[in-house]
Amino acid sequence: MTQDPLHLLEPRDCALLLIDQQAGLAFGVGSIDRQVLVNNVVALVKTATVFDLPVVASTSATKVYSGPLMPAVKSALPGVEPIDRRSMNVWEDDKAREAILATGRSRLIVSGLLTEACVTFAVLSALSAGLEVYVVGDACGGLTTASHDLALGRMQAAGARLTSWIQVLLEMQRDWTRHETYDGARAIVESHAGGYGIGLAYARDMIRPG
Repeated sequence: MTQDPLHLLEPRDCALLLIDQQAGLAFGVGSIDRQVLVNNVVALVKTATVFDLPVVASTSATKVYSGPLMPAVKSALPGVEPIDRRSMNVWEDDKAREAILATGRSRLIVSGLLTEACVTFAVLSALSAGLEVYVVGDACGGLTTASHDLALGRMQAAGARLTSWIQVLLEMQRDWTRHETYDGARAIVESHAGGYGIGLAYARDMIRPG
């Protein structure tokens, strides 16, 4: 199922996997500011919606530790019911694994908590199963910066490709004359991309045709 790694991401090839984006785990994140993390995850989820990517969300230990999906993430995922599981590895849960495979997409974009455990385990297993996996590093969180980076390095060494949420969005849009996704993509950038978004809003409001 693996494609040419130089071939840019196309929405028709991709699915998004969200792993354990839950408050109980976010409390332990030390590799990234938690508010920035939530911003990035929500931006990635909105990107999946704009480009019509199938989304599989999975949670773990919802009753005893981790809690439900973080509210901001859940509100950006109308109609998506998380698959709860017991195993740390999403791929070892039959229902979750089958949901991922049922998307029929060969490229899996992954965001989750914690980078060192549930993200790494799922990514290594998906790679072993023949999927092409993109880990959105700034939409994942680890216990420390060092352990997060080491986990990303391990996944990359195994064949995963590292990216960011804004790169995913821009790679899928690529041309601002793609009118069917222009408004949605631009709105995400303006809301979530900091100075770049501020610049786009400024250009829209201030630069007028002569």
